Amino acid sequence: MKLTRLRLLGFKSFVEPTDFLIEPGLTGVVGPNGCGKSNLVEALRWVMGESSYKSMRASTMDDVIFSGNTSRPARNNAEVAISIDNAERSAPAAFNDTDMLEIARRIERESGSNYRINGRDVRARDVQILFADASTGARSPALVHQGRIGEIIQAKPEQRRRVLEEAAGISGLHARRHEAELRLKAAEANLLRAEDVIGLEPRHHQSRDIQSLGDLLADGDLSHQLVRRDRPGGLVSGELFVSKGRARRIKGGYGTVESLL
Repeated sequence: MKLTRLRLLGFKSFVEPTDFLIEPGLTGVVGPNGCGKSNLVEALRWVMGESSYKSMRASTMDDVIFSGNTSRPARNNAEVAISIDNAERSAPAAFNDTDMLEIARRIERESGSNYRINGRDVRARDVQILFADASTGARSPALVHQGRIGEIIQAKPEQRRRVLEEAAGISGLHARRHEAELRLKAAEANLLRAEDVIGLEPRHHQSRDIQSLGDLLADGDLSHQLVRRDRPGGLVSGELFVSKGRARRIKGGYGTVESLL
């Protein structure tokens, strides 16, 4: 996949719609300090799924939206989109049906951001995996920002390993493995919850059976009741037999006692 265009609207200093064409070969941006050169790299990282506002040199993610100046009011949203040449059909299968991919990220002030691929809403994870399969991404060593060289030199072995894995083209496999592990953990938690619910259901039935048995005894209509529970922790196996005559005598005895009182 090859990047062909970067489009910005309301992102940091790019308040007006700006198209940045990435032609074959070497494309450079030359300008004085403060003209927004670093903002272009940050826009690329942001649309690729960067989730850390600190990496955007901001105090909150809303700070990437144009904040206004003496002549222009602040905006309430910002959008960055990149166009990718997919003529070689190397994109994931879900998005591999066109020769051109457009990935866009839009943020609303105090409302968060959303992603689209060719106009279809997708998850941030989908965008991150798409770029990981292409051995790039928001935190790829290929995107060199301010202070990045020093970070690589001082990196820990685990961080250097990520650089080698990306160069080998296997970072996308690790991303998919991580997502599969999250799904398995969620499925395991659901199974444990289901076992808890199944374990509580017999107790509910036991309480209902005891209540029904009490009602029958009070009405004197119980002739024979077999109570049996084989589940550990349930009622002890056995038989309960109460004749109708005895139930009537018990009920009559209660009436006598009440009349004396």
